[in-house]
Amino acid sequence: MAGITLSDAESHLASWLLADTAVSAGQAYSIAGRALTRANAAEIRNNITYWDNMVKRLTRGGVRIRGATPSW
Repeated sequence: MAGITLSDAESHLASWLLADTAVSAGQAYSIAGRALTRANAAEIRNNITYWDNMVKRLTRGGVRIRGATPSW
């Protein structure tokens, strides 16, 4: 299975941002056949944070590991 591409992450982020806009205006929004309402506001925020972090990570080239010592 291939990893998540930057394009995929940006697409997911855009979907969750649209959901946030719709739900904040009192409307329902559907992602993958699941209806989201104001009751799902925390879930929407969590997904926006997740996908925003994923976009940022993929934009800079992946995961950075700090303080790790190679085991060679």
